[in-house]
Amino acid sequence: MGDGSPEYTVDEALVAMGFGKFQILVLAYAGMGWVSEAMEMMLLSFVGPAVQSAWGLSSQQESFITSVVFAGMLVGAYSWGIVSDKHGRRKGFLITATITSGAGFLSALSPNYTSLILLRCLVGVGLGGGPVLSSWFLEFIPAPNRGTWMVVFSAFWTLGTILEASLAWFVMPTLGWRWLLGLSSLPSSLLLVFYWLAPESPRYLCLKGRTTEAINILERVARLNGTKLPSGNLVSDLKIELSEKSTLSEDARLISPTENEDTSSKEMDSSDMGGISSLSMLLSPKLVRSTLLLWVVFFGNAFSYYGLVLLTTELTNGHSKCTPDTLRSDKLQDTGYRDVFIASFAELPGLLISAATVDRLGRKLSMSAMFFLCCIFLLPLVIQQSQGLTTSLLFGARICITATFTIVYIYAPEIYPTSVRTTGVGVASAMGRIGGMICPLVAVGLVHGCHQTASILLFEIVIFLSGVCVLLFPFETKGRELSDTVSSNSNNQGQ
Repeated sequence: MGDGSPEYTVDEALVAMGFGKFQILVLAYAGMGWVSEAMEMMLLSFVGPAVQSAWGLSSQQESFITSVVFAGMLVGAYSWGIVSDKHGRRKGFLITATITSGAGFLSALSPNYTSLILLRCLVGVGLGGGPVLSSWFLEFIPAPNRGTWMVVFSAFWTLGTILEASLAWFVMPTLGWRWLLGLSSLPSSLLLVFYWLAPESPRYLCLKGRTTEAINILERVARLNGTKLPSGNLVSDLKIELSEKSTLSEDARLISPTENEDTSSKEMDSSDMGGISSLSMLLSPKLVRSTLLLWVVFFGNAFSYYGLVLLTTELTNGHSKCTPDTLRSDKLQDTGYRDVFIASFAELPGLLISAATVDRLGRKLSMSAMFFLCCIFLLPLVIQQSQGLTTSLLFGARICITATFTIVYIYAPEIYPTSVRTTGVGVASAMGRIGGMICPLVAVGLVHGCHQTASILLFEIVIFLSGVCVLLFPFETKGRELSDTVSSNSNNQGQ
């Protein structure tokens, strides 16, 4: 800065102020968005069979109700990441909440299959903005507490799955699937009601040069937490990096006056230049390995998680015995609400395992161990088992995959700099949506076709490869400060 005043970054300010009332309010708001997404995803396992029975749909048409949501999420996850990196986190989740709540409610009024498909696809587009909320919350957490509080944040997903399973259990037998769709759209509406209270990320503001606005928000954090900001001037990692480079050698600066600023200025402007530039930054030499491995892990996680949710209804409803389609309508009275409700509680121990290991063993070891343990739980299902044993094995597998899902959503935002953080997580999440689109065809199609062994073996391969990819990640992020630029991000890898 040149005036001799001390300097501090957003990370240093957050550590000085600690985790307090302000972060609790941010957690509550972001958590409501996570509840909304979980409920909208969980209802797919209930609505599909009900709509198939009511409208006489084929198995392929039923699967398409689920796949089209993931298709929408594929578009939304990429789009909203770019929007939030360019225009701010708040605008990102305002648009997504509006689309999700509106399309979710209107889908309950769908007069035919085509309109239902179109509206559920729009819901998917809105749900694709989920990573924006997780990145937004992450940017308010002090580095030493990040792993633990991101696990707490993930607990809202589990809360959403349990709420949806409970709601379906009580609503579906009496009021039907339309009421379930309508009531499930309420949580996303709450995001709009309380939107005016949500602050912009100070890290994002600082990176964009809006330091005064960032300081105002940090002062609100300090007031609510009963602490004080560090003394001195707030700066971003980018400015510190440029300052360090400019003081290394006056001669070098005279010889090549723009060389020191070239890379960093490109990083700062990447999100302003559109999605292609942001994507090229993710595939730059310093990030390409992490990005490609993360895409595979997100694909495997989504494929496995949503596959296990659907398998819970399919393998415990007589389909594991290849019940003929003519008898299927008679079994719709028992669509597995109880088993899905029980399996949803598997996410609680999954969260506890995440909380216990993520800051002790680190992100990589915790994730890989859970992937490999999930393979062990699923292995006996290559042959048909009793309903009780099937439910127990799926319960154990759900614990493991919940833990990996929780930890990857902690790890992913940590490996990217602020300039492309939500774009990076959004694109990775989009890759996961491809897994979500494919898994209904496997979980439903293969099991209906009496190919349970092939279905389970495919899950085993995907989950095992995901675990291997986790081991290949280039660095651990436990205890690491978030970075603002690719250069500072790569410098931190050696720490």
